[in-house]
Amino acid sequence: MALALGPASAAAGYRLAAFDTVGSTNAEGLAFARAGDPGRLWVVSLHQTAGRGRRGRPWFAKPGNLAASLLLVTPVAAEVAASLSFVAGLALAGALLALAPGLGGAAGAGDGRITVKWPNDVMGDGAKLSGILLEAERLADGRTALVVGIGVNITHVPPDLPYKAASLSALGLDVDGERVLAALTDAWHALAEVWDDGRGFAEIRTRWLRRGAGIGGPVAVKLGNEVISGTFETIDETGRLMVRAADGTLRAVAAGDVHFGEAATAGR
Repeated sequence: MALALGPASAAAGYRLAAFDTVGSTNAEGLAFARAGDPGRLWVVSLHQTAGRGRRGRPWFAKPGNLAASLLLVTPVAAEVAASLSFVAGLALAGALLALAPGLGGAAGAGDGRITVKWPNDVMGDGAKLSGILLEAERLADGRTALVVGIGVNITHVPPDLPYKAASLSALGLDVDGERVLAALTDAWHALAEVWDDGRGFAEIRTRWLRRGAGIGGPVAVKLGNEVISGTFETIDETGRLMVRAADGTLRAVAAGDVHFGEAATAGR
């Protein structure tokens, strides 16, 4: 079985560039943009050798995991485009639940085995299944290229990670990269229609809160040398994490390393 887009995604005009092995699907996506590609292009591989995570962290993988980056060429402002990280997390979670509905739990926020963690991770049984990285570049002709990179642990977990991680195989989900890609691309298409260049983010936020991990519990966010601790109350209308401190004050966090539960109460 070869890597292919889902039928709804293909019918909507998305295209595919598949590689046996690639350094970074994000880097390849930006290279396509510099060469004049109009966007709506999925760049994918089951073997990525030089992937990147947030803050420049490496993301290595043996063959078998899925690396998928969607290139978009868009006039949307950067601060609006950043909300696509929530679309990406929901799309992957939705794709996995389409493949294994039993992992979803009930309708309450974050009570299933598959959850989304702020700002841009998909979790399985509380361990990281996927990393999501958005990168943007202003092109010579004035266009803005945006790549939404999604790395999924399907068969194994990359080594030497500084956090708890899991694979779909370890969760008991018997799927391959081909099935995950088809489900992911169709789920993305459906949610991108809802997002509507940022105009539909209120609905994306509502859906994210239904699946969000740690809502209502202790949270600690590390911002450089500062740690913000309290209760994870919600995300606001722009996607910022809202932390209620012990003194009752509410603080909005736009970025940071987040820890929930025991890790939060331990001050990590």
